[in-house]
Amino acid sequence: MTHFPPPAEELRLLDAELRQLDARRVQLLARRAWLVTTLQPVRPLPPAPPTAPRPETTAPSVQNVLLLLGGILLTVAAMVFTLVSWGHLGITGRSLVLGAVTVAVLGAPVALLRRGLRSTAETVAGLGLALTVLDAYALHETAFGAADGVTYTAVASTGLAALWAAYGTALTALRLPRPAALLAAQLPLPLGAVAADGGPYAVTTAVLLTAALDTVAALRVSVRPVRLVAVVCAFATGGWGALAAGLLSLDAAGPGAAARAAALFSLAAVVALGAARFAPRPGLATGTAVAGGLCLVAGAGGVLRVSLPADWTVPAFLACGIALLAGARGPEPVRRGLVSASGAVQACAVLWTVPAVGVALLGPAVWAGRPWSGVPADARTAATLDAFWPPHAVTAPLILATVAAVLAVRSGEWRPHALPLAWAAVLVLPAALELPYTAGLLVHGLAVLALLGLTARTATALALATSVSLAFLSLAAEPATLAVLAALTAVFAVAARRGRLAPVCAAASVGYATALACAVGASAGWRPEHIALLVLVVPAAAALAAPRVTDPATTLAVEAAGAAAGLLAVGLAVLDLPLLALVLSQCAVIAAGTALRPERRPVGYAAAALFVLAAWVRLAGWEVTVPEAYTLPVTVPALLVGVLRRRRDPQASSWTAYGPGLAATLLPSLAAAWGDPEWTRPLLLGAAALLLTLLGARHRLQAPLVLGGSVLVLDALHELAPYLVQVADALPRWLPPALAGLLLLALGATYEQRLRDVRKVREVLGRMG
Repeated sequence: MTHFPPPAEELRLLDAELRQLDARRVQLLARRAWLVTTLQPVRPLPPAPPTAPRPETTAPSVQNVLLLLGGILLTVAAMVFTLVSWGHLGITGRSLVLGAVTVAVLGAPVALLRRGLRSTAETVAGLGLALTVLDAYALHETAFGAADGVTYTAVASTGLAALWAAYGTALTALRLPRPAALLAAQLPLPLGAVAADGGPYAVTTAVLLTAALDTVAALRVSVRPVRLVAVVCAFATGGWGALAAGLLSLDAAGPGAAARAAALFSLAAVVALGAARFAPRPGLATGTAVAGGLCLVAGAGGVLRVSLPADWTVPAFLACGIALLAGARGPEPVRRGLVSASGAVQACAVLWTVPAVGVALLGPAVWAGRPWSGVPADARTAATLDAFWPPHAVTAPLILATVAAVLAVRSGEWRPHALPLAWAAVLVLPAALELPYTAGLLVHGLAVLALLGLTARTATALALATSVSLAFLSLAAEPATLAVLAALTAVFAVAARRGRLAPVCAAASVGYATALACAVGASAGWRPEHIALLVLVVPAAAALAAPRVTDPATTLAVEAAGAAAGLLAVGLAVLDLPLLALVLSQCAVIAAGTALRPERRPVGYAAAALFVLAAWVRLAGWEVTVPEAYTLPVTVPALLVGVLRRRRDPQASSWTAYGPGLAATLLPSLAAAWGDPEWTRPLLLGAAALLLTLLGARHRLQAPLVLGGSVLVLDALHELAPYLVQVADALPRWLPPALAGLLLLALGATYEQRLRDVRKVREVLGRMG
């Protein structure tokens, strides 16, 4: 009988069958699509249409190039006709031909503009302007040949400027005639002044008046091409006129000529300031105001230059610049420009004093090579021992002080620069005024005190630079050296107790104390190695004072300066081995005392190294050649330290605890034993190595076991070496190759056995899989 499942079970079975049928249908459809694609013939793709070549330039560019070339060629042809072929025609023919051509060319742009050919009209108009110039030349050759060339050029340029301006006004669509008229208008006034034999002042005045007219055109004309040409012409003629006025002011030999040059500068300043007053852009207004202010200063300074001695030339210009600052009025861009011009004058004055300041600051360093050679005549002689004093620099302090005062009364970012300028004024004052040598020292010392009284970082840096220069300057005389170094030591020690730059002052105090110790020893006639003992007082005092300083940075600075003093002491004693050993031991004591402080424990390593080095130097001084005398003082303390460390930390490695100490003696002794023909050292070294090996085996320590055993084996080989050589000579020649062959054969067999074992393991694993 047929079994029918329950309806729910039957529905589930039907759904499962339908899903399987859908999946099979999707699979068959995919296979059918692949077969259809495979059986279809492959059709080649249609060829791509050929691309047109890309043009390398635009049509307007081609048009402009063609028109420009055509205009140039026509202009050249007209010039050739005028200059070469002119003589083949009579006067009437010449006039008719050239006039007719000019009128025709100038009238052609009217028709071209009506047809919309603007570019062609511009080209033809340019040709017409060139023909008018040729007309002027032809007119001079035919009718005005006896006239002066300069005068005729001035008149002709005036006529051409008027003609071109009228032509451009009539045809406003053309952009070329009116700028060309402005260019032609640059010639009439200067050429007229030259034709009238006006001299350089009259010509310069004409150039500046032309610049004024250009400025008016640049400010008032609204046509962009004309305005641009006017700006360029204004700058060109104005700069030419100002330069000419400057040359005339420099050549002026008296107040009259200087006053005339100043009048020219005033005219240039009026033009520049007027342009600044009405300039549409703030940047342009500020720039032209700067030019105007500099012209005013140059004019007034030129008059003062010829009226005062040469030493006061720079102060005179500086006074004019400061007066310009006081008279800065008007709109903000103009006022800013005048202030900038005044600042430029003051900066130039300060730059002029730089050589004098450099000589005053760096010149005394020469005394380091000639200490205590005699008191110089004055402060300038002391600063210029191997240098020269700049000419006319007697007023350098006045210049620096004046600029410093100006900056001090001003508010803003420039006020902090007043302090370096005031310092430079005080620094250069003794040399500039040729004060006595002692007065120069006193002035520099007071400057150091005043600067250290300020809290600014710049003041401390300047005080340090001044003190270095003062220290070098004091080397000229013995009493001055001792007094200055003692004073600097005390002053910087007091200054170290205040301010944020206490580390710098503290280090400087220690440095000057070191120099004072050297100076005292040299004054007493001591040799350098004996002076080293006196220098050691400084690092000792620094080590005692450092813990009492609360600032960590200052403490570090004091200790670093003391370490440098100790290094200097070592360098002074290096030629005397007994004294060098004493100096090194004293440095070790100082370092050990420093290491007592908890935060300076690592200094103990340096103390140990210094003690060892002192012992070695002492032994070298005694001419001891036994290496153990040098190494045992290192090994014994190192082993004691290792024992203490192992007691505190039983997990510490024996290589860390005992390795360095043992190697310090064993390795040098082994090297000495291999070169020692006697039996005493190898015997003692072997006994010591045997003892270390036994101790390492007893306590299970690697370092004594490995080092002792290695040294013992090498020492035994050294003793057996002569016998081994004899045995090697007694062996047959074939024995070494035979032994090598047997060794290689054994290695090959072992390698093959390992490969066979690997294959067996692989087979077992394969059967397991």
